[in-house]
Amino acid sequence: MESWSFDWGAGGEGEGFVLRRAPSAAYMADRPFGHGDEAALVMAAFAAGVKAPEVVGVLAPGDGLGTGYVMRRVTGEVSPAKILRSPPRSLLDDLGRELARIHAVPLASVSDAIPLMDTRAALAELRSRFLSYGGDRPVIALAIKWCEDHLPEAAAPVLVHGDYRMGNVMVDEDGLAAVLDWELAHRGDAHEDLAFGCMSVWCFGHLERPAFGVGSLADYFAAYEAAGGVRVDPARFRFWLVYRTLWWALGCLQMGQAWRSGADRTVERVVIGRRTAEQELDLVRLLEEEAPESERARALPPSPGAAPAPTGEPTNREVVEAVRDWIEGAIKPGAEGHAKFEAVVAMNALGIVLRDLDAGARAEDKALADALLSGEATLDEPGLLARLRREVLDKCMVDSPKYAPLAAARAGWRG
Repeated sequence: MESWSFDWGAGGEGEGFVLRRAPSAAYMADRPFGHGDEAALVMAAFAAGVKAPEVVGVLAPGDGLGTGYVMRRVTGEVSPAKILRSPPRSLLDDLGRELARIHAVPLASVSDAIPLMDTRAALAELRSRFLSYGGDRPVIALAIKWCEDHLPEAAAPVLVHGDYRMGNVMVDEDGLAAVLDWELAHRGDAHEDLAFGCMSVWCFGHLERPAFGVGSLADYFAAYEAAGGVRVDPARFRFWLVYRTLWWALGCLQMGQAWRSGADRTVERVVIGRRTAEQELDLVRLLEEEAPESERARALPPSPGAAPAPTGEPTNREVVEAVRDWIEGAIKPGAEGHAKFEAVVAMNALGIVLRDLDAGARAEDKALADALLSGEATLDEPGLLARLRREVLDKCMVDSPKYAPLAAARAGWRG
């Protein structure tokens, strides 16, 4: 998706606008609704008082610009790192209030193209995707089975934003300025939106502030309820926290599949495919309370031993290290813009390979995954939780060593 900021007007007095567009119809082929329906949805939210961008026009086929729509430009910050360094005092209240307003948008004002999520069917689709990707990741199998066993009763549907988190909101010095990125919107359970922004990955390192990396869950829930949101059900919230973490774990695997199929051969896509390890770590942290206390207290098994120091001809590891060092010394300093970003991503990719060659950490175990998916194996089994903890620690150390929950897990599990 592309976003183009531009000014329109004469004599230096032009207004600011943003064009959100897809360069071709093929880009939108796998989406449940197109840009026309997305624009209508954003307009309905704006009319209902949500701090959504103001849509002023929708592209027509004759424009020759693909599909998309034009919004008045909103000024603010979107970078989570910059926002969370010193968030405005009102931001958590603002986030709760705006989510309540989104959930209050009359469904009669929303296009029929905006789908209704059937949670049971969506979970079955996640299971099917998992099996199509090999079905061999035990932690993902554990999470699917847990969600199947804890599926809540259907809730009265509301408009769900679907991607309500830091990175998709714009913030200025006064607080929340705009809610962006509506392409995952659907009708469904309000608790899905409530939980999504509270996933560890979307706290961007601020685990001490589990609501968006901004504040406490209690304060967030209070702000949401005070603004007219549904009463928060802790069990339903927990279900959606696990579900969306599972959803993103499979989303990362899907990125890898997109690279493998040739649909998207960018190095960024294949690196995101290795971020599944982050979500597996978070899933173990979320689900470990299902294990008996004796299992939660069990010591972790040791990591696999280090490989012996190389001799003779350069090893695969040393060849990869030489290429990474060359990119860092000869390519990155002279690169600019997106090329510099790609050089950094390429170095990260080679770093993953280096650490993998050193550690040999593996996340795949088809027999164990099958047993967990069927319920034959559970966290009651002696030693299983300790094994899963060790494996997700080692895999995350390879794939994403700077991921903040990794340090928290290592401290808590004494790993």
